[in-house]
Amino acid sequence: QVQLVESGGGLVQPGESLRLSCAASGVIFSINAMIWYRQPPGKQREWVATIARDNHTYYTASVKGRFTISRDFAKNTVYLQMNSLKPEDTAVYYCNIQSGGSSYWGQGTQVTVSS
Repeated sequence: QVQLVESGGGLVQPGESLRLSCAASGVIFSINAMIWYRQPPGKQREWVATIARDNHTYYTASVKGRFTISRDFAKNTVYLQMNSLKPEDTAVYYCNIQSGGSSYWGQGTQVTVSS
């Protein structure tokens, strides 16, 4: 059974940094992409960043230059380094793996940016 476990969320002040981790366990074949989404309070879930099979990365405009998505193949873990955090980054962050037409989701981790 595939399971994604996230960690690294918390409460920080504007301008500070966090690194989210999402470790996948179980057997997963043909991973096409590992993705981070977030859902701000009162809003729909939105896409944040993607790291593709070939290690190309993609970001939504609001986080470009501040967030970095990366992957550790040996540990089957995807990371989201978040720098210069803003209050509007406050959200529940979810990791997702796209594999063989299926989607696997983490449980979500809360990130709160507030002074």
